[in-house]
Amino acid sequence: MSTTHTTGPDAAGPGDRRVTPEAVAGRLLRAATRSGAQLVSEAAVLVQGAAVLADPIAGAVYSTPAAAAADGVHAAAHPQEHPHHVQRPAAGAVLVLHPAPTVPAEHVGLVVTTTAALLEVRGQRAAELRAEQMRLHTTLLRLLLAGHTTSVTNTVSADGLTHVTLYRLTGPDVPTAHQVLWRAARPSLAGHGGSCALIGEVDGELLVAELHHGSDDGRILRLVSRVSERHGLLAGLAGPVPLAEMHTAHADAAAARHSATPAHRIVPADAVGTPQLARLLPPGPYTAWARSVLSPLTREHRHLLLVRLRTGSAPRAAAALGLSPGTVRTRLRGVAALLGADLDDITVQAHLLLALRAPTRGDGDDGNGQAGGNDRAGDNGQARSNGHERGRPPRPQTLPGGILDTDVARTWAVGLVGGLEPHLRIALACWLRHHARTAPAASELHVHRTTLTVWLTQCAERLGQNLTDATVRAELHLALRATAKDGDDPRALPRRGGRTYRRV
Repeated sequence: MSTTHTTGPDAAGPGDRRVTPEAVAGRLLRAATRSGAQLVSEAAVLVQGAAVLADPIAGAVYSTPAAAAADGVHAAAHPQEHPHHVQRPAAGAVLVLHPAPTVPAEHVGLVVTTTAALLEVRGQRAAELRAEQMRLHTTLLRLLLAGHTTSVTNTVSADGLTHVTLYRLTGPDVPTAHQVLWRAARPSLAGHGGSCALIGEVDGELLVAELHHGSDDGRILRLVSRVSERHGLLAGLAGPVPLAEMHTAHADAAAARHSATPAHRIVPADAVGTPQLARLLPPGPYTAWARSVLSPLTREHRHLLLVRLRTGSAPRAAAALGLSPGTVRTRLRGVAALLGADLDDITVQAHLLLALRAPTRGDGDDGNGQAGGNDRAGDNGQARSNGHERGRPPRPQTLPGGILDTDVARTWAVGLVGGLEPHLRIALACWLRHHARTAPAASELHVHRTTLTVWLTQCAERLGQNLTDATVRAELHLALRATAKDGDDPRALPRRGGRTYRRV
């Protein structure tokens, strides 16, 4: 926010007879040639009060005096509560004047109209320059994704930028959101407080990369959150990660975005994939099992698998990774062969997500906060210590004892699905076994598809969960297995003739 005060002979107010409409226009025009801050300051002097240019996302852009900023922003958002303020839209923001009571209304109207018009002219010129800057930012983002980090860091003026926090946003009107976020963030290659934000549209998405020294100040996150809420965007957040891992962060952010909902529009990449349950499991046997299960996989395999499990399908994983669906399917078949498991099986998916979420240990850590390093000898040694045959790690279809059958895990499971009625538990478990497909699940349950859809809607409402999220489905499957009862069988549903379900 900028504040400027005008003093000297030209500071005469409307009480001075020399201030004619021509003089008002001339003074405002001269101020506009200097800066937007000078223009707003001159308007404040001419109305003998306060002037604020308020942006709906960033807050006060210019304010004279500085103490009027908060009042001006509130007046722009709630004009009915400030009847003595005069407002005009200007250059994507709102010009708010609070004149002195003695200033004639005609004079105030002239000042606010002229100032808003000059701000629009300045805004048009700024838009021309902004288009060039936006193209430059998009080019720099593409260079980062291609791995040319040195070229990008040499282009920006801030020194020592080593990490990046990445946002991938999509929604109904990305171009408008791009313009609004740009005006609010006012990104500069010169950096801001030791960081530099790159904002651009890449392949129809709004991409925001905040380059910094290892931690950010939260400013960009706040602005992205406001823009997402205002324009209905959904976002995935990845990082901070080293700049060299920009491509990985790009895929992780897309995977996390699949978990975003209108209630939670920005989802961090480390907030999906059974994170709560992973913290409750005994670290010793849990980590040992995870490292052993994932030992056949390289780091690239594990990242591909994680994106596939988070997004819920190979085509979505391909979009997140920037690869063709055929390539992703081929690589996933290789991963399945190494693991000796069916990656479409919900139990396998849930166990693998759990394994990928296991806490790291000092030895063999891959640096990504995931278990299963590439040290095959160490992994096989760990497998032997758990009773597995040399060179043959355990299959992900089953969990060893002492991991999910603990009292803490059962308490978590009961808290998650314990409130479901028996018929809803049975229906949800059956639907999950059928890969979240309604028709085959309804056929096994011997109910109509509409009936099953209604039950699933009731499950989502009572659990407070988004059943379209693949990671949520995996967690629910684990919880249902941990709290399984003898009567949890589709054949146990009470019936009354044909396919009609009767609740008892």
